[in-house]
Amino acid sequence: MTTGGFSPKRLTRLRGLLERHVESGFVPGAVAVLARHGEVRIEATGNLAFEGAGSRTPMAGDTICRMGSMSKPIVAACAMTLVEDCTLRLDDPVDDLLPELADMTVLADPGGPLEDTVAAKCAITVRDLLTYTVGTGVVPAEPGTVPISDALSALGRPSPDEWMRRLGALPLVHQPGERWMYDTAADVTGVLIARATGMSFGDALRERICDPLGMKDTAFIVGGESVSRLATAYERDNAATGEPVVEDGPDGRWSRPPTFESGGGGLVSTADDYLTFASALLAGGTHRGQRVLSRPSVTLMTSDQLTPAQKAVSGFWPGYFDAMGWGFGMSIRTRRTHLGPSVGSYGWPGFYGTAWYNDPAEDMTAILVIQRAHAGDQRLPRSHDFWTAVYQAIDD
Repeated sequence: MTTGGFSPKRLTRLRGLLERHVESGFVPGAVAVLARHGEVRIEATGNLAFEGAGSRTPMAGDTICRMGSMSKPIVAACAMTLVEDCTLRLDDPVDDLLPELADMTVLADPGGPLEDTVAAKCAITVRDLLTYTVGTGVVPAEPGTVPISDALSALGRPSPDEWMRRLGALPLVHQPGERWMYDTAADVTGVLIARATGMSFGDALRERICDPLGMKDTAFIVGGESVSRLATAYERDNAATGEPVVEDGPDGRWSRPPTFESGGGGLVSTADDYLTFASALLAGGTHRGQRVLSRPSVTLMTSDQLTPAQKAVSGFWPGYFDAMGWGFGMSIRTRRTHLGPSVGSYGWPGFYGTAWYNDPAEDMTAILVIQRAHAGDQRLPRSHDFWTAVYQAIDD
């Protein structure tokens, strides 16, 4: 007898995997959510923290966690609501709302001096922001080896206006539209949304996405009694003792309003809230009979937007886009290479080990929530094991 098209017997492997993560001391707790054919299964084990009050509070669907880069798809969805009401247009330059990015210069050599530049060949558009083809973003390099990498790292997180001023004063790394570059575009999109709506980014996100979907725990801050449901995030183990080090606790960065509401990675949420968002996308933009996004908008967001030429020169390593594309704020699976998401699946992981994919071919949403820094890389054995455990349990 299957539940939602899953084998109950095989689902025990998924729970066993989560329990091993806890028993090994990798994380104090974990939550996995599987939704398929209208049925939802939540597997939760362990507690919110290794120590203190959190060590006595079980992980659950309403545990508040830092989403890291899983913020990015929500930001893209909010931007699309502005496209739908004609406040923004995908192929319009962003110059009017983001004058700091008008008339940009571009590095003659991406690894060369900041003063050696050429003029940008075209303006940056809203589409460039959503597809991360702005021309700037994460530049992996050892400190002191690549000037633009050091300059981007030094931007900090001042007020949005000051951050935009600093970003606009730097040259782009590549020409707009030339290649995909990670992260920075999502933060710029947040500033664009704030300026386009005349309210803070957080308020716009709440009005356009979170409130319509009932995502009451998704925000840039955890306040009041909700702090008791915030899981502690841990860093890599202490080299001397082997014990996990607290990276951010309940009284940490998310306990007070941020100076900069980061679209790239600043949201907290819960497995329950994120399932609501994911389910609305899988349903073509509707939630409980109410439309939040049009079906064509969802199709656009979840379709590969990168050209072969862009993929050939993009990514964190050679072949990065061999089996993956990029939509608006999220990846798209273009080739099945493992026991995992089907072709056409879309989603993204986060810095603290969270991960989400919708698989339309299987009518399935799968979400993993843990709080361990640097654990979001989907090449890690733990990530492979999670997706293997999910997909081997399909039984129809």
